[in-house]
Amino acid sequence: MLGPVELWAHGHRVDLGPRRQRFVLAVLALEANRLVPVDRLIDLAWPDGAPRTAQHAVQVCVSRLRAVLADARDGTGDIGIDTRGDGYALRADLHQVDASRFLDLLERAGTIGDDERRIVALDEALALWSGPALSGAALTATRERLCYRLEEARLTAIEDRFDARLRLGQHRAVLAELADLTHAHPGRERLLGQSMLALYRSGQAQQALAVYQRARVRLAEDVGLDPGAELVRLELAILRNDASLDLTPGPRAGHVTGPLPRQLPPDIPAFTARRRELDELDARLRTGAGGRAPVISAICGSGGVGKTTLAVHWARGVADRFPDGQLYVNLRGFDPTGQSLEPAEAIRVFLDALGVPADRMPAGLEARTGLYRSLLAGKRMLVLLDNARDVEQLRPLLPGEPGCLTVVTSRDQLTALIVAEGAHVVALDRLSPGEAHELLARRLGVERVTAEPDAVEAIIAHCVRLPLALAIAAARAATRPGFPLAAVAAELRHSTSTLDVFQGGDSATDLRAVLSWSYRTLSPAAARLFRLLGLHPGHDIDPAATASLAAVPLPQARRLLSELTRAHMLSEHLPGRYTFHDLLRADAAERVHADGTDARHAAVHRLIEHYLHSGQAAVPLLDARLEPITDAAPRPGVTVAAPATAEEALAWFTTEHGTLLAAVRLAADAGLDACCWQLAWTLTTYLLRRGLWDEHTWAQQAGLAAARRLDDPVGHANAVLGLALGYARAGRFDDARPHFLHALDLFGDLGDYTSQARILDGLAWTAEKAKRPAEALSFALRAADLFRLAGNESGQAVALNTVGWCHAMLGNYDEALAYCSQALTELQKMGNLHGVAPTWHSIGYVHHQLGDHRQALTCYQHSLDACRDLGDRYNEADTLIYIGDTHAAAGDHAAARAAWQESLDIFGELDHPSAADVRARLQR
Repeated sequence: MLGPVELWAHGHRVDLGPRRQRFVLAVLALEANRLVPVDRLIDLAWPDGAPRTAQHAVQVCVSRLRAVLADARDGTGDIGIDTRGDGYALRADLHQVDASRFLDLLERAGTIGDDERRIVALDEALALWSGPALSGAALTATRERLCYRLEEARLTAIEDRFDARLRLGQHRAVLAELADLTHAHPGRERLLGQSMLALYRSGQAQQALAVYQRARVRLAEDVGLDPGAELVRLELAILRNDASLDLTPGPRAGHVTGPLPRQLPPDIPAFTARRRELDELDARLRTGAGGRAPVISAICGSGGVGKTTLAVHWARGVADRFPDGQLYVNLRGFDPTGQSLEPAEAIRVFLDALGVPADRMPAGLEARTGLYRSLLAGKRMLVLLDNARDVEQLRPLLPGEPGCLTVVTSRDQLTALIVAEGAHVVALDRLSPGEAHELLARRLGVERVTAEPDAVEAIIAHCVRLPLALAIAAARAATRPGFPLAAVAAELRHSTSTLDVFQGGDSATDLRAVLSWSYRTLSPAAARLFRLLGLHPGHDIDPAATASLAAVPLPQARRLLSELTRAHMLSEHLPGRYTFHDLLRADAAERVHADGTDARHAAVHRLIEHYLHSGQAAVPLLDARLEPITDAAPRPGVTVAAPATAEEALAWFTTEHGTLLAAVRLAADAGLDACCWQLAWTLTTYLLRRGLWDEHTWAQQAGLAAARRLDDPVGHANAVLGLALGYARAGRFDDARPHFLHALDLFGDLGDYTSQARILDGLAWTAEKAKRPAEALSFALRAADLFRLAGNESGQAVALNTVGWCHAMLGNYDEALAYCSQALTELQKMGNLHGVAPTWHSIGYVHHQLGDHRQALTCYQHSLDACRDLGDRYNEADTLIYIGDTHAAAGDHAAARAAWQESLDIFGELDHPSAADVRARLQR
């Protein structure tokens, strides 16, 4: 890997095939024994855009590589390519990959105190390199992206070797090599400083200062920056002929001596994936290095998401770039005791590590901060501030000058740190499915995980891909190696309380305890809202529903949502839409029981009424013929979302329809039966327009059961009518007809002429679809009479169109045009687009039957445009059938096929039986 990509076995180089094949092996080898998703391989192999055949090409490469490895590995150990989840992993001993051996040798060299022995170890590591990493296998940009950390480690190792040789007095021996390297890497200030020091110690102070001046000019011209603090300090020391630059310097006044601090916690051996976040941190370090301000990277996320684990893993990977040491402190910002570490005490921990004697320890925060920043000035040190409460706790601990790297972890979003200090924030979310699979594989073994794929998927689902939950589940499985993983999955599935099973043995690994630490930091109002969100039945929630749930004004609801989002108790996954994962939802659901039955019931009632009254405001915008089912005012504390246009109404239903269905069930469970049937009726227009037949039937059946419990005749009649409409639109005419007739009787008992007329209109439509046009005409004429008795002019105009359509079905085209034209005039005058669309359709059909295909297509297009404006997918598809028929009759078969195909696509989306008729047309 460290040069041309090659495979060697038994002392001979093995042919790996073409470049892309070598590249795939190289990527897998860089991540040896870890999952590499296929999507990542494709992204890297085709950086300018992958062809449709990319996945197949990768599969071919892997298949051929498996054959090559199988032929080569005889006697060389177990090496091969495994399929894991959605990707591949190279199974190999890490010492079989020179890149892994190199990093291991560097780590060992870092533990050697004797410079001569350290140089030998570094020479052994550097001897593994034979050119740029992955040369000949990867494109330049991709190679730089993949190998940045390796190349950086190589240069750092070279610099460490120079430091050791300079400490041994070999300054003259390294002059030529340093000159070559500073020419090749003019931006590496550590190399420049080593060259200056070697020149100075060799009696060439002027040449040393010239190196500094060239660096200063180049930096100013190239990037507009000044040299870093360490080069500036070195130039001043050379100008002053400072004794500290001598080979055996004496102690300087005010200098603190002692061992370099190495305080980073240990890395975990089973660290999993997080490649995107690691790349993001690498990029920030790369772009921030050499700047005028210290580099600050903050890793933020909810409890249990793995912030500290990622921070420690990455910090250890870049620690060798900070030769002056690493400082670490747990600020306990979300500690179970509620007592976070004060900044003054945290700085004392750092000053102790930096060797400040007790008798020189300043007393106050300001003085300690000043000394701390003075000691770090000119140094390259890594500072890891773990578990920070907020920005105020952090600020005194931030180094003051460039050269140092600060890594922060927090459950807070740390917005002020971004604004004032220019921090870069990595927002850490749950693992991807592939990463979750890899975590279990690394902790439980590939064989055990591969043997039970279904159980593994179930464990991942119940743990919602949260690293802490997965780690706890893996620990339970690891302590019972004889148990099948299916038993662990069943334990998670059948746990009476979702969080009870996630107990890791102490407060740091008990998921309920970890989540509670964030909860304790919330304001009382935000904590109450978090609890109440445990009652919400949907996937996500908007501010208006939140305001109703908590009975607070809308601006306050937005502020509370922002507070919960900053604390990572919620996430704003879409603009204005807030959600949390199932384990946080379970935590909220547990906590809300503390609020008492009455408070919970009142909150649910407000939430249901929010959705009911918001839906009632939206329905007339979708269908002007419909009026609200109730004129009762919403109860106090309810905020109503009132769309202003049909587009806004349709968008609201589209966004909320899953939650609205869940709210129907919640209303039934809460005993809010009136709200239940009214909410089900409110959903009717949207669900039928979208062709969501099963959802509509379920909602109406739930509404019918609620109305019967109430013994409410109005609710009973509306629910039966809703079922009839759904069956009719779904093409279930035999089911629709008895429900229409039953509803007709129920509304007759109520003396509701308008509803009876609409039912007769529905019966006419059903009869016509069942090829009984004379019966349909009879129903339509009765509907027109009832609309007239009710004084409903809009309904009467719609009924006139139905009468005209029935005449057309009977071949009475003159009567059909007369009725439909009268209806169109009235409906256009009223601006009733819902009536205009079918009337244009009727007129188009008549012209088609009369042989005027051009006029028919014009009318059908008017109808199609109106359907699309209304978002009425069913009638859009139905009109396209007739447009295709007209094109076919006119001899334009290509246009006919195009219209029918578009209709088939829509009916396919709706899962509507009419798709069979369209498919038959296309086949003919």
